[in-house]
Amino acid sequence: MAANLICPLGRMIALILPLMLGACAEADFDDLDLFMAEQRSQPKGTIEPIPVLDPYEPFAYEAATLRGPFDRPLDARPQDTQLARASVQPDLERVKEYLEQFTLDSLLMVGSLKRGGQDWSLVKDPEGGIHPVQVGSFLGRDHGKIVDMTERYIAVMEIVPDGTKSGWVERPRTLELSGI
Repeated sequence: MAANLICPLGRMIALILPLMLGACAEADFDDLDLFMAEQRSQPKGTIEPIPVLDPYEPFAYEAATLRGPFDRPLDARPQDTQLARASVQPDLERVKEYLEQFTLDSLLMVGSLKRGGQDWSLVKDPEGGIHPVQVGSFLGRDHGKIVDMTERYIAVMEIVPDGTKSGWVERPRTLELSGI
């Protein structure tokens, strides 16, 4: 009985399918042909030439030794700059402290305390250790020495090369109390 149902259904599909496909073959593409003819009849556009670029002029950045715009200013002592440059030298024979192996930017001031009548600040290193420091302690890779500290900040004076053969300059930096 199933064979009797499939045969009439198959015959019906065989008759309807060519009619449907024939209807698609006679589609009207006159609007598309008209559009393409208009596009071909219009004049061709021109491409503008590549603009001539100005040659590169290198810029020498000379403000690296100046105080950063967001660093707390330290008391500036008027000195002859040539004399100051000649007298600034890091002590390369000094034994390095633990916090001198880290960059100053990677250290965080996390607190302060008073112990035995002395003020201490707490500095967190990138490895998570907390270290007490006070005025005179060294930290950072650029021979940074703590010159002042309060409950809110630590003022550090770094000694960095000035770009000449044997010249050094002092650069003030600060570590501000961070809310971890």
